[in-house]
Amino acid sequence: MAGKLDATARAMDTQWWRGAVIYQIYPRSFQDSNGDGIGDLAGIVQRLPHIAELGADAIWISPFFTSPMKDFGYDVSDYCDVDPMFGTLADFDAVIAAAHGLGLRVMIDLVLSHTSDQHPWFIESRANRTNPRRNWYVWADPKLDGTPPTNWLSIFGGSAWQWDARREQYFLHNFLTTQPDLNFHEPQVQAALLDVARFWLERGVDGFRLDTINFYTHDKYLRDNPGLPPELRNADTAPAVNPYNHQMHLFDKSQPENVEFLKKLRAVMKPYNAAAVGEVGDAQRGLEILGEYTRGDDRMQMCYAFEFLAPDRLTPARVVETFRALEEAAPDGWACWAFSNHDVVRHITRWGLSVDAAKAYATLLMCLRGSACLYQGEELGLPEAEIAFEDLQDPYGIEFWPEFKGRDGCRTPMVWQADNQAGGFSTGKPWLPIPAQHLRLAGPEAKGKDSLFAQYQAALALRHRHKVLRSGAQSDMMAAGDLLCFMRSDATDRVFCAFNLGETTVTTTLPAGNWHALGQEDGPVLGQTIILAPWQSCVAVKQ
Repeated sequence: MAGKLDATARAMDTQWWRGAVIYQIYPRSFQDSNGDGIGDLAGIVQRLPHIAELGADAIWISPFFTSPMKDFGYDVSDYCDVDPMFGTLADFDAVIAAAHGLGLRVMIDLVLSHTSDQHPWFIESRANRTNPRRNWYVWADPKLDGTPPTNWLSIFGGSAWQWDARREQYFLHNFLTTQPDLNFHEPQVQAALLDVARFWLERGVDGFRLDTINFYTHDKYLRDNPGLPPELRNADTAPAVNPYNHQMHLFDKSQPENVEFLKKLRAVMKPYNAAAVGEVGDAQRGLEILGEYTRGDDRMQMCYAFEFLAPDRLTPARVVETFRALEEAAPDGWACWAFSNHDVVRHITRWGLSVDAAKAYATLLMCLRGSACLYQGEELGLPEAEIAFEDLQDPYGIEFWPEFKGRDGCRTPMVWQADNQAGGFSTGKPWLPIPAQHLRLAGPEAKGKDSLFAQYQAALALRHRHKVLRSGAQSDMMAAGDLLCFMRSDATDRVFCAFNLGETTVTTTLPAGNWHALGQEDGPVLGQTIILAPWQSCVAVKQ
């Protein structure tokens, strides 16, 4: 467990984010402290030792701001306060103090592209066309025939434009109709959002996860998106049944003006030694945008695209393909990888993994170049929960049921013990049902020496012990069937990594030299040939 992270320690390590392991907390499902069935900030304080024991460097807390909760906090009505559902600002200060006391940095989820329609800014903006905030959101007149100004589509289905009778104009919403998009072409909007960042930095946060970072700026000329032929449609950003995939999103997001705002945000963050990781939602240009947004030292430190969150199992060939594409599109960028989060089917289900397979992927994630995000419960091997339609809470799932069941299956409450129906999460009825299968993964053996938790813990410890795995170069990546091999290197170390991501034994050969196996404890000196059983890995350092 790391030591206390005081102000001096936080200020000195300016590269703390490079190769960091960030544990994502979905607050309404992490720990309930008051028995109302919904997780809260006080509950996070209670369970932070679990994250420190795992060995993470930081936590990312999904939105806890004041919100009508139409999209579970991703529709903010007050950026600078805590929703009573989760507690108070004092409770958040307690999270900061407790996390820093355990050596954990705190990153919070900023949703800057849009607000709730209940935000005072939008209420004023929609009142008429002459108010001081009339341009704070994206308003546009209809076409001559009354239809929306462009063909842009919402990720949550239907047009991205909603008619407003007060102004007799349409407003843009890339997500729910209750999530109007802010107008980043308005300087006052940018200034207000930078003030939001300062507010939380002053309270002690160490950085931000930036929701939908490439959605901030739209095309000011309101040009239509071109269509995509079926063979080019990619369902990584939206479900396959969503017509959002039928367009090339050239004009509704990912505009070049966005970079200038990111530079302003980085300048605000710099005095606090804060870091940010941006979520890039773009099926066609994800890695290119990642590179554009993380290039140099005046933009964001990290971004993640959706390559490893895709439906198909991550094969060695896909790993190689992804890193080759990353090198081409973003040679100076820095990626942050994740296998699961609050928006996708949990990867142990999505990829059909056994426990042994999940262990292999956990070790792989800790050996790849880049930073990494872990989603609460993946260290226990929680599978996707099956949620009945009548129990659904997610509007996305309700809209596209049954072909797409929404995001509730990955958002069910965390389980901490197996001896009650709420899994130790709450003394009340949880806001989403907890499957019996999850309870079985919370028993006494959940952290035993052969558990998946122990494997994650060992893999994180290996990454911490060997700086080369956090920030070293990566080269010689090769895939042959189920075998994946690559080299990590820096000025002092060369580490060879080999993974068998399949069900049959494979053989590989070490490069010339003397190699020493690494693991929970340093292993033996290795011969030239390595035989890997199914789902086995070998990480070796050159002597």
